[in-house]
Amino acid sequence: MEDKVTLQPVAEDDLSFLERMTNDPATTGQHEWHGWSDPGTWRRAWAEAGLLGENGGVLMVVHGADRVGNVSWRKTPTGARCYCWSLGIGLAPEFRGRGYGAAAQRLLVRYLFAHTQVNRIQAETEITNIAEQRALENAGFTREGVLRGAAFRAGRWHDLALYSMLRAEVELDAEGLIST
Repeated sequence: MEDKVTLQPVAEDDLSFLERMTNDPATTGQHEWHGWSDPGTWRRAWAEAGLLGENGGVLMVVHGADRVGNVSWRKTPTGARCYCWSLGIGLAPEFRGRGYGAAAQRLLVRYLFAHTQVNRIQAETEITNIAEQRALENAGFTREGVLRGAAFRAGRWHDLALYSMLRAEVELDAEGLIST
């Protein structure tokens, strides 16, 4: 699957897709609908820095000519002078359950370890999101535990499962490129 899934910087043509992925309850799915948000957020962030920066970024997940979804990462402090990346993913409904999520997360992890100095990459998902937990495990993440009452959605607090991967758990070739 990974040889068919690629990650690409967000292009202007992708912005309406990203807006749909966050502002259409039917598209986001039950675990990612957090209410309506400013529809111009994506366009302004893209115009400012192309959705790539020192504190995180967004890349499109592509399969052939299809936009499958997007992956994102953000800086999360882990100490006074340390941080890790926290990952996120959103797949369009018609592409869920095909292994694209695990492949995209695997590619993003290798990309971030090859191009940044972090030692840890983590991801959180609601404990009821079994599909995402499987995808994270298939991508090589280790479940660390549960963050009780850590996310607010649909009028109540939800527990999150916490997953991580360390730099030593990922192989990169001599040029820092992805090895599969």
